Amino acid sequence: MHTVVVGTSGVTASDVLAVARGGARIELADEAVTALAAAREIVDALAAKPEPVYGVSTGFGALASRHISPELRAQLQRNIVRSHAAGMGPHVEREVVRALMFLRLKTVCSGHTGVRPEVARTMADILNAGITPVVHEYGSLGCSGDLAPLSHCALTLMGEGDAEGPDGTVRPAGELLAEHGITPVELREKEGLALLNGTDGMLGMLVMALADLDMLYKSADVTAALSLEALLGTDKVLAPELHAIRPHPGQGASAANMLAVLKGSELTGHHQDGAPRVQDAYSVRCAPQVAGAGRDTLAHARLVAERELAAAVDNPLVLPDGRVESNGNFHGAPVAYVLDFLAIAAADLGSISERRTDRLLDKNRSHGLPPFLADDAGVDSGLMIAQYTQAALVSEMKRLAVPASVDSIPSSAMQEDHVSMGWSAARKLRTAVDNLTRIVAIELYAATRAIELREGLAPAPASRAVIGAVRAAGVQGPGPDRFLSPDLEAADAFVRAGQVVTAVEPVTGPLL
Repeated sequence: MHTVVVGTSGVTASDVLAVARGGARIELADEAVTALAAAREIVDALAAKPEPVYGVSTGFGALASRHISPELRAQLQRNIVRSHAAGMGPHVEREVVRALMFLRLKTVCSGHTGVRPEVARTMADILNAGITPVVHEYGSLGCSGDLAPLSHCALTLMGEGDAEGPDGTVRPAGELLAEHGITPVELREKEGLALLNGTDGMLGMLVMALADLDMLYKSADVTAALSLEALLGTDKVLAPELHAIRPHPGQGASAANMLAVLKGSELTGHHQDGAPRVQDAYSVRCAPQVAGAGRDTLAHARLVAERELAAAVDNPLVLPDGRVESNGNFHGAPVAYVLDFLAIAAADLGSISERRTDRLLDKNRSHGLPPFLADDAGVDSGLMIAQYTQAALVSEMKRLAVPASVDSIPSSAMQEDHVSMGWSAARKLRTAVDNLTRIVAIELYAATRAIELREGLAPAPASRAVIGAVRAAGVQGPGPDRFLSPDLEAADAFVRAGQVVTAVEPVTGPLL
């Protein structure tokens, strides 16, 4: 099994995906253990002094003015975890919780949190055992980090609350730890706070969304090319010299992908009425511009994610010179913004995809295709309601594109008076990515059927490869009306698994 070694300098997006989705094992680097021990010495020294230090010998948030006596500090750390584990609603997905907990471990191992090495080892042991804390949908405002979600993870570390075992069954966390020989942690000064105070949930969801959208944007380029081909559009608009004049990297990449898919097609530029079109509709002609803008948004979001993956987010932070300083690095704004940006880009990609699908189904705009791609229009409805489903998904995408990060609800008796709502931005982005996958799948379903209905002219070799792979995956081709939902679900599974790209790249070479 793949192993991820966590040191002091952060982790990569690949590490997060390997742990969250691939079940990779985790090991602590020697340098991390050394840094943990050194930072803990600083915290222990400050804890022994009479002067109050925030997070070490004081309360938290609006209660930070109270100095906590030594005999109450262990109770203080337990209490912050128990009281902050106040989430409600559905259980969050296993991959999100694993990413959340792994990224908190990443920050702990930086040596800037003051957590003891044994706490970090126990976090790794729980992940390696396949134990997943039960985290709820609601509870994070994305400032002071993802407090409630991280608290539920810390509760498991203490052997309290509920967790999901490797078999998927939810049971008391203490039972699961005992079965795997893991001793619950007795938290000491600062440790409870250090386990809760980070942007790890929203960051984990950002990393996974970036991976999913990278594949989806490539799939959308292929699908747009198939729609252009089915509509007898011109590929001249994809010429690299045109896109070099407006040198957005994403636009050039999308155009190059589409051009590679269409190479060798007999359908592009052919017109059934003998009257060549000077221009295709915007949804066809501007596909690289819209998808390219989204790709550039992905590039910016990836840069933000890389910076966060290298960061240590906690409050207060332990510095190498022995200071323990309060700060505002836990604010989720940098991550929240890009989560919202991605939801906007995804909504627009879904919107232009739906417009191409609608054009394929409209006999007045499809340049010779049968109404709704039906076998016997009137008797058969064809893909009429598939487009309704796609339109409903697009409508929801537009609602999900409303930014969460522009909202702020003051909390903690106005001490935390401006929050990021980054967790909410991440949760809605996950839904948006899910919906976009279905939208692209419906366009793929319509475009492959439309190409097969064009007789006498051969589609591009890459198009034939995609159509063959789709049919082999159980997505049926043209014919009389049938129960449509299974076909659409099969198309969705095809896109979700990245098989659009897998099918086309042996012909086109690697897509950009």
